[in-house]
Parts: sequence; C-alpha cells; structure tokens
Amino acid sequence: MEIRKVETDKKRYLDLLLLADEQEDMVDRYLERGTMYVLEDDGIKAECVVTDEGGGLLELKNIAVTPDDQGRGYGKALVDFLVQTYKRQYAILQVGTGDSPSTIPFYESCGFRRHHLVRNFFTDHYDHAIYECGVQLVDMVYLQREL
Repeated sequence: MEIRKVETDKKRYLDLLLLADEQEDMVDRYLERGTMYVLEDDGIKAECVVTDEGGGLLELKNIAVTPDDQGRGYGKALVDFLVQTYKRQYAILQVGTGDSPSTIPFYESCGFRRHHLVRNFFTDHYDHAIYECGVQLVDMVYLQREL
C-alpha cells in the first residue's frame, strides 16, 4: 500500500471524488486549492483532499474509497496518514459530512467527535436532493479531532 500526493491533473480522479461529493461544481470549489492524496494497493483504491482553513485548522474536504474496496481499512489508512503528516503543522483536523448512518460512525471510529452543524447545507447548496443509506441529507455535520 502506498499513499502519494497528486500534484497535477487532479480531475483525472473525478469519478472517485464524486463518490464523496456528487456535484462537480462543489468539488471545483476546493479541488485546486486543496492537497490531494491517492492510496494505491494494486491500483487506486481511495483518495482524499485536505485544505488549510487558517488558524491551525485542516479540513478534510473529500475522502472516497472505490465501492468494491470499502470496508477494507483504506479510508482509515488515509485518515491515519493525514494525522501523521499534519500533526506538527495543524492543531485540528475537521470534516463536514451529511448526518448519515454510514459516515458518522466511520469518522467517530477514526477519533472525530461532533463539533457543530450547518443547517440546510445540502438543500441550500446542491441542485438536487442527496440521499445516503436511504436518508436525505439536509444539515452538514462537522466533526473534529485534535492532531
């Protein structure tokens, strides 16, 4: 398993990016200003994008694992990599996600705790309803962990 930084042509991973953030213009808001990593293990298995939000805050804007490889520890490996890579540069790692029974437990298992939420984020910023595990996403839940 190898995790490497993607310096150019980040959009070549658009299909994977859209698994985590299904509207391309929303991905465009952070992709170029973010730092992207891909995890390879006999092929690309996962990706993530982080951004510097100032004040010691690093935000995980996108993390996705290929559908056939979910549940194999690749997402956790990326989070662990981010913690180790950025612990001397930032104080907090933050992630915003929908209030979904599949994502919240994953982040909590990686050491994140609920911090705050932005009401109606998904209904206000996306041009269509987004569903995850049969639940419509409405509010953005922010979780944080110390680095």
